[in-house]
Amino acid sequence: MEILNSFFNWIMSKRITQIQEFMDNPHEVQGNIFDYLIGMARHTEWGKKYGYSDISNFDQFRERVPVSSYEQFFPYIERMMHGEQRLLWPTKVKWFAKSSGTTNARSKFIPVTDESLEECHFKGGKDLVSLYVNKNPETKLFGGKTIAIGGTYQKNELNAKMYYGDVSAIIMKNLPIWAEYMRAPGIDVALMDNWEEKIEKMARLTTDEDITNISGVPTWTIVLLERILEITGKDNIAEVWPNIELFSHGAVAFDPYRETFKKLIPKSDMNYLEIYNASEGFFGMQDTNKPNEMLLMLDYGVFYEFIPSSEFDKEYPKTIGLADVKIGENYAIVISTNGGLWRYKIGDTIRFTSTTPYRFKISGRTKHFINAFGEEVIVENAEEALTQACKVSGAEVVNFTVAPVYLETGKKGGHQWLIEFEKLPENKELFRNTLDETLRKINSDYDAKRAHNLALVMLEIIELPKNTFYDWMKRRGKLGGQHKVPRLSNNREYVEDILLMLSESRTPTP
Repeated sequence: MEILNSFFNWIMSKRITQIQEFMDNPHEVQGNIFDYLIGMARHTEWGKKYGYSDISNFDQFRERVPVSSYEQFFPYIERMMHGEQRLLWPTKVKWFAKSSGTTNARSKFIPVTDESLEECHFKGGKDLVSLYVNKNPETKLFGGKTIAIGGTYQKNELNAKMYYGDVSAIIMKNLPIWAEYMRAPGIDVALMDNWEEKIEKMARLTTDEDITNISGVPTWTIVLLERILEITGKDNIAEVWPNIELFSHGAVAFDPYRETFKKLIPKSDMNYLEIYNASEGFFGMQDTNKPNEMLLMLDYGVFYEFIPSSEFDKEYPKTIGLADVKIGENYAIVISTNGGLWRYKIGDTIRFTSTTPYRFKISGRTKHFINAFGEEVIVENAEEALTQACKVSGAEVVNFTVAPVYLETGKKGGHQWLIEFEKLPENKELFRNTLDETLRKINSDYDAKRAHNLALVMLEIIELPKNTFYDWMKRRGKLGGQHKVPRLSNNREYVEDILLMLSESRTPTP
């Protein structure tokens, strides 16, 4: 095992030189990616429509090709799912990543090409390990096994030769044989479609394994780890897996769960690394010890553009290139990829923390915000305020969602926080006040509306019973995989649905 560990360490270290290349020469590397993408797609239906054969620079590309949402791409994707090829990308497409639509009832199906699998998703996984090994040369990561909580996949009803599912399931299904050797449990369990049965089997089949690392969404990982402790009767996960050293996480912000993980895995040498791997591509990963900050990966076959916040709501938003972004500004990401997406609005927003190299923090989603009263609260604000409130009050949070309380005759508006606690605040009023005060401190628009209760009254907190969000997600058919609880909404759709579910559960059966 020591020989295997040393071999993998040596292989992964070779990639560091290439990563340093795009960190040192970001614009040249992105220019090469741009040329590659345009050249590959010249003879596709999309490429012919927009004259890719005559496009030689970014300005021409920006002038000819519209910024598009999923709705604009859907007619092409629907034809692809029926079996048509060479529409958006020249090579054969047989996989589609099914994206959870938290802001849209209809699921989205993102084409996954061989190139996007190999040069983006797989490359991201290998680079995560490469960076980790580079920072931790004494790691024993390869001496044990990894747990990855994947989603599910199934045959495409429109064409039996094609498949769709969570991007995590697509990645697992296509990984090389050696990766299967290092995973626990086997792929047959990891890709089970019954989420509750899968968690139970994963818990029971991994207790006797030597697990060194886990990857997954924090919320669902906590469910697995707590079930393992119930089964084993152990006090913490370090007693079950003494060699565990790494948790790579994504999809939701980690700060509200950090203390919970420290209790579950009380090891001083435990490491946590954030990744940004979406259905559309692998975009970033944590390469320093700074939490919540990730390196933008520039050589994965993805060409980046950014929409400034002043352009978010415009039908034809103006974009800027990587060279023109500024530290601290809020941008929506626009991508063109080796998966056949062109000037596609992914829906996420980021803020750059550095431009040498390009590092960023995820700030939210273009549709996940509250601006019912001009307060412009984004997900990043809510998570930062919640983290601070937990810190000062000793609280631990399982999940939360926030919505506005609309103005009524004789009543002012406000925000309603539905929170499921792992551990209740020692002082609930301190928790509430800190939440509000932190929001006022970090968001001047919220502060202005809260001043003298001008437009917003003090926020309201509703404590939810244990497992509320789990039961709600199950009721919506969104357990596990890429599915996550929507943090903020500018309407009361989610909040009212949760409150209705709780009301129905309390109503006695006649």
